[in-house]
Amino acid sequence: MHSGDTLSNDVQQNQNAQLDLIPFGSLDPMAVSIIGANIQAVLGLYTDIREPRAKPEFAFMPVRNQFDASKILKSLADETDGAPLKLGLIQSDLSIPILTYVYGESQLGGKAAVISLHRLFDIDRQIVYQRAAKIAVHEVGHLLGLEHCWEAGCLMRFSKQLEQLDRLPLRFCTSCEYEIERRIKS
Repeated sequence: MHSGDTLSNDVQQNQNAQLDLIPFGSLDPMAVSIIGANIQAVLGLYTDIREPRAKPEFAFMPVRNQFDASKILKSLADETDGAPLKLGLIQSDLSIPILTYVYGESQLGGKAAVISLHRLFDIDRQIVYQRAAKIAVHEVGHLLGLEHCWEAGCLMRFSKQLEQLDRLPLRFCTSCEYEIERRIKS
């Protein structure tokens, strides 16, 4: 906050947020900032980074030593305060019942998404940040109603492995870009 800013100005900005970025547990603050900045830059959604929360233990699956992304999504979607869209960030591994792991999961056209930084490791932190930003923007694309795209150079293309993700640019094809713009303005 700048010295001339007041708490009421800060609250007013939060009320204008279109997406709440919600860290769960301990996360690299730089990764969180980069994710938020890329959502704003690529999608044009004003993003509010919320205070970190405890890990969502209600979603932990001891047998798999992972968190159930579906349970986290439901919890975030049920929240009524803050921005209309929610993106949870977690360092721990995520899965859904039918897949052994997921980088992220989202409600298509819904209110909530979650991503994990667990499997994004690389010695070069810049690569980790870039991967996290790509996954976050991709999952928010799903919140805006976009399905997976078949264009080779589109961020909405499905990536099962990090090598596939690394080859994708941090941008959308013309069709997906048009749809995002149309849905944000409506």
